[in-house]
Amino acid sequence: MSENPYKLKIDQLIAGEISELIVPKAEFMSFRDVYLAHPERKKIAGEARLGGEVRYQMIKNQ
Repeated sequence: MSENPYKLKIDQLIAGEISELIVPKAEFMSFRDVYLAHPERKKIAGEARLGGEVRYQMIKNQ
């Protein structure tokens, strides 16, 4: 079984390598599994957008 690609993307977001992560509606459940298991998930905020996609960014001052 291969690793979920969102694990790497979440790690990159937390490390500051990327400024945001866009999750399309069709991929949300795959993202959610990794997100809920991540120990630093409370440092990330999501903003729902039209069409069901969600934009995640680091919370400022964390």
